[in-house]
Amino acid sequence: MNGQTLFISDLHLDETRPAATQLFIELTRGEARQADALYILGDLFEYWLGDDVETPLSRQVAQALSDLSASGTPCFFIHGNRDFMLGEDYAASAGMQLLPEECVVSLYGQPVLLMHGDQLCTDDVGYQKIRAMVRTPEWQAALMQKTPAERIAFARDARKKSEDHKQGVSEMIMDVNDQAVAAAFRRHGVELMIHGHTHRPAQHELQVDGRGARRLVLGDWYEQGSLIRLGANGIEECFPGF
Repeated sequence: MNGQTLFISDLHLDETRPAATQLFIELTRGEARQADALYILGDLFEYWLGDDVETPLSRQVAQALSDLSASGTPCFFIHGNRDFMLGEDYAASAGMQLLPEECVVSLYGQPVLLMHGDQLCTDDVGYQKIRAMVRTPEWQAALMQKTPAERIAFARDARKKSEDHKQGVSEMIMDVNDQAVAAAFRRHGVELMIHGHTHRPAQHELQVDGRGARRLVLGDWYEQGSLIRLGANGIEECFPGF
């Protein structure tokens, strides 16, 4: 690797937001073709109902990613809280590799911890209970027994409940917990972390056991694109814009 690696998260692609989809397609046809790799750190889609439910949007995104991979740029994906049901079948059709929810990769001589980031929001106890439940094989198998129409209704209801939940808790509770962040750095023995989920793009400098560490947070794509470039010469965050 001697160029740059790109990171994006929280695109929340949906048929009702074509501008975000177009910006993503432009990225895959443009800058990403010259990148060493593209990492998508969760919530590529607003919701995912299972690999057996195809939509024009899912096919369009799969084609864009497959073309990008075929051009020579490897694509990697970490599940988010909206698309944790995305499976191997869709990943294969999109030419991207699924990664574990916490993954350390070596980039330009340094280990980097990648994750979606929702596991760091431990102050939101209600959300963490739901997260643990929906990640179990039993819960997912039960959901897949439902018809696509039933799953769509479930996803819409879950999205409404999520919005209601956000209105009922403070902004601080929905942000990361400092102790959880420090524990993640210790657990993986790294000094650089990149994640999304909170929709609060920033670069945080901190100390963990007397050692300097940096946490980079990607923004969402609701109103602006959010992109981090990591290369041998450092880090750059940008917002391509709609």
